[in-house]
Amino acid sequence: MTYTTLIAATELQALIASGQPLMVFDCSFDLTSPSAGAQQFAQAHIPGAVYADLDKNLSAKHGAPGVHGTLVAQEADQPASGGRHPLPSRERFAMWLSSVGFSNDMQAVVYDRQGANYCGRLWWMLKWAGHDAVAVLDGGLQAWQAAGGAVASGDEPAHFQSNFSLHTPLRRLVTASEVLQNLQRPTQTVVDARATPRYRGETEPLDPVAGHIPGALNRPFGLNLGSDGRFKPAALLRAEFDELLAGRNPATVVHQCGSGVSAIPNLLAMEVAGFGKTSLFAGSWSEWCSDPARPVERG
Repeated sequence: MTYTTLIAATELQALIASGQPLMVFDCSFDLTSPSAGAQQFAQAHIPGAVYADLDKNLSAKHGAPGVHGTLVAQEADQPASGGRHPLPSRERFAMWLSSVGFSNDMQAVVYDRQGANYCGRLWWMLKWAGHDAVAVLDGGLQAWQAAGGAVASGDEPAHFQSNFSLHTPLRRLVTASEVLQNLQRPTQTVVDARATPRYRGETEPLDPVAGHIPGALNRPFGLNLGSDGRFKPAALLRAEFDELLAGRNPATVVHQCGSGVSAIPNLLAMEVAGFGKTSLFAGSWSEWCSDPARPVERG
């Protein structure tokens, strides 16, 4: 069986027992302490999991592309988006997947211990790389342990190099220029996943400008989870997004947040709710507000 949105802890246990080609990724991270995720992984993780670091593996380096002296390397190092956590190119991402032994025939399962805030990034990136068989572990490591799942500590043995091949993107990446071009047109509905005080411009702890993209709707990403840390039932998510969109076409939705990471739980929740595929503005607010010519709304 292939899992493409969420997978329960008991389903993952059965999948592991089945022997189906599988790789589990631990994406735990802490924006205020970038080394904390790796430390958490070392303390406890699902046995055999590969650690995926938001800064080192799931984001491009800031600055000029290309340090290896060849055109191919320069193209591979060119970020695919702007913002505080710029996406690496698809080619660079494929190189990393190959380096950890992930191959096209594998089911991927991603998790964290921060309410799906960070593992969603890898879920979306694999879809963007053309790989559909990827699911978020619903409830994260906490749900795994609550279901009696074993944990390991320390390092995991290295995997043999594979040759992951890119395919046609399965999710749409939107640029800042596209968002600007379609600003407040009925063909685009921007949904901002940041906390409401940041959206309103009442506070801004990370970026130089406070506020939001004009016309954007606000849905803090944590609203997608219930008190148990799992995604809310599909029917409830659908009702909440219907209320938010207020008649707007779900297919027009472009998700954003501060740096393109915490927008993914909203995007995933819409798919769980049955709305289909929506788009991601990965550069998000951090890229948008970097150009003073782009308009800003507050309140």
